Parts: sequence; structure tokens; C-alpha cells
Amino acid sequence: MNIVILGAPGAGKGTQAKRIAEHYGIPHISTGDIFRKQISERTPLGVLAQSYIDRGNLVPDDVTLEVVRNRLAEPDCKEGYILDGFPRNVFQAEALGGITALDAVIDIHVPVSRLMARLTGRRVCPGCGESYHVDTLEGKNTCAKCGENLYRRADDNEATVAERLSVYASQTEPLIGFYNSLGLLKTIDGDKDKESVFAKIRSVLDGLYDNH
Repeated sequence: MNIVILGAPGAGKGTQAKRIAEHYGIPHISTGDIFRKQISERTPLGVLAQSYIDRGNLVPDDVTLEVVRNRLAEPDCKEGYILDGFPRNVFQAEALGGITALDAVIDIHVPVSRLMARLTGRRVCPGCGESYHVDTLEGKNTCAKCGENLYRRADDNEATVAERLSVYASQTEPLIGFYNSLGLLKTIDGDKDKESVFAKIRSVLDGLYDNH
């Protein structure tokens, strides 16, 4: 299955994308992860991407599209993939349609008020990357998996979160209408616990998988 996953910051799409990838045995392709790897390795693409980021700009669509095109051409994508963080706008979505055919677009929907509470209360493990919320930590500040002290990401403050949600609403939300018009959109209630959200996603994808 070829899947795109959508969701505002804090909706949990990264967590669910990883679980989908593991469950169905397909690669989880995060454009953010690809760029971070390229930047850390100082590849030509990484240097180019860093030059835009350093100026406070988004990496241009044509550069991002080339990254995605190259990644989808790799052998592990032959049986399917899940794209996380791409496309970010309708232009990218239309271009993606010229590269590959999608089976489903999963949109994890969470009310904005809940997203603000989730992100400002988020705590992250620097060791394994596991995320927690202060409401579930019961006064503790260590990772249950590896014991590292948790930290609050610098961009998980109210002003920055509000800006991120605003950018998502203006740039990425139009994708929902775009993919709905193509009959690909599957909306999932993301205002539940992680297990419930994954169970719902799995029931939707299993139905598609059975039809393949």
C-alpha cells in the first residue's frame, strides 16, 4: 500500500506512521528525517537544504520533490510506503501524483485546543526519542524505556506552537479537501489514546489491503 499520513503538529502522526510501517512491513519515509540525515552527513543536498534553513526559509518544493522521487525509486518501496511530512501543500500533492499512485491518505484529526495542550505539555527523551505528556508523568521526569531525563523542546512553547498550527492551517489543511475530492481521504479521530487511534487506522487499512 502507498499511504500518505496527514495531521497537525501534535496530532501524533509521526508515532502512528512508525506503527503503520512496522505493522505492514513498509518503509516509513519522513522528509524531515531525510533532510536531517543529509545535513548531518554534509552531503550536497544537505548543504543546499541547510542554506535555506539558515535563512529561515522552507526548502523549495523542487528540491523536496527530487528527494521524494529518489527515495520512492529505492527497492524497499516496491511493496509500498508511508509518507510522513510530505506533501505539505497542494502543489506538492499534484506533483506527487505524477510520480506515484496512492491507495489512501490518512488524516489524524485533533481539535486545535487539544493540540495546544498536547504540545506545550510534551516532554521528549533525548536518548530514544520517546514522547510523554506531563499529565501522564505523575511528577516524574525520566524515560520509562531508557531512564534518560526528559526535556521540553524549545519550540513547544505557546507562541511557537500557535505559529506552527497557523502555518499548518494555511498550507497543509487544503490537502484535506484535495485528497477528499479524489476519494482517497480517510479521517481518523486522533483525540483518543494511541492504541485506540492505531486500532482505527488498522481497521481502515486492513479493508484496503484485503482489496489489493
